[in-house]
Amino acid sequence: MADERKRSSWRVYAEPGAVRMAFFGFSSGLPLLLVIGTLGFWLREAGVDLRTIGFFSWVGLIYGFKWLWAPLVDRLPMPFLSRGLGQRRAWLLAAQVLLIAGLAGLATADPRESLVLFAGLALVTAFASATQDIALDAYRIESAGSERQAAYAAMYQTGYRLGMIWAGAGALAIAAWAAGGGTGYLHEAWTVSYGVMAASGLVGVAATLLSPEPAHAPRTAAPEGEKRSLVEKVRRALVDPFTDFFSRFGWAALAVLALVASYRISDVVMGVMANPFYQDLGFTKEQVAAVSKIFGVVMTLAGAFIGGAAAMRWGVLRVLLAGAVLSSVTNLLFSVLARIGADLGFLVVTVSADNLAAGLASAAFVAYLSGLTSAGYSATQYALFSSLMLLLPKFLAGFSGIAVEAMGYSGFFIGTAALGLPVCLLVLLVMRVAPGSAASGK
Repeated sequence: MADERKRSSWRVYAEPGAVRMAFFGFSSGLPLLLVIGTLGFWLREAGVDLRTIGFFSWVGLIYGFKWLWAPLVDRLPMPFLSRGLGQRRAWLLAAQVLLIAGLAGLATADPRESLVLFAGLALVTAFASATQDIALDAYRIESAGSERQAAYAAMYQTGYRLGMIWAGAGALAIAAWAAGGGTGYLHEAWTVSYGVMAASGLVGVAATLLSPEPAHAPRTAAPEGEKRSLVEKVRRALVDPFTDFFSRFGWAALAVLALVASYRISDVVMGVMANPFYQDLGFTKEQVAAVSKIFGVVMTLAGAFIGGAAAMRWGVLRVLLAGAVLSSVTNLLFSVLARIGADLGFLVVTVSADNLAAGLASAAFVAYLSGLTSAGYSATQYALFSSLMLLLPKFLAGFSGIAVEAMGYSGFFIGTAALGLPVCLLVLLVMRVAPGSAASGK
């Protein structure tokens, strides 16, 4: 019986629905670094100061407010598209087209000529990305039962991390190749890089067009003969998703929400300064790209698959705790690297450990958030949770440049590691007061 359970824990990854999640995950992971991380490398190379780069990361706050329009994605039909594609795929396609357009716009813009225009295009891209995430999260949750959410989340996170690596290491490698070995800032190299990234958005478009609409996706209209007042529609779209959550958890909902709001704080705050840190330390774009592409990919895949399988076997909350501890501890390696200097071997160790921890923690966290949702409110509730998880970390990340200037890189990374300690305590608290929260919404 135990052996059969082990085999089924791994066999689920070969299911068509799980494989589909990897492609959707790639589409979701592609834009994030292109509006925050890789963009920071571009801005630094263009001569933008660390303080401005830190504040520029507030573009990512748009992900923290996606719950504001999530009810529209949940209930409002997309003109001309919903009838033929269904509610989820129609919104996915519209968001993906806007995303490609935003990336193409960034490819042609130059931060040295107009930083305001550059920021505006980054905002458009982030808005399209956040809208895609709303529809994708609902699609994933509605495509499988609670027993498969951890595995589907692992596949999704695998694709997501591959998308991030392509947008990070891939974009840097393409920019370095396009520069032809030259040094200094060359806008045309970044145009080529971001042009390729825009074309990569077609992976998501293809996945949307070739995938079926989830069996449990909501209807876009009331049943025939049923009429609802405007007040009733507003209540169902905006109020019911929130009252449903608090009615299920009671006072324990506060502990759950505190955990959701802070779980990724250590990684997000640290991540904004990672690429400027590599550049200031003396690593080249080629070195950073090579290490991220080889060791980052392997360890991310390992972490995601281990996290998904472990969550199915031992429970999401236990893996969530392990992910919180590892994410905090691996930040200390960046502090050591700051003291050692541009040591390529230790960069490999640091990136490998960081990606392993991130893959494991992300797979468990996505599964946990999925388990918090209820059928019928999946898009709105998941958007609320995933928005909440980013608001505080993204806000604090905006001050990361100031922190580095005040504390130095080594002290900054120690500080981000310390931010993870309260998260570990919150996981332990939730395990006590809301042990069923990882799969209560199904």
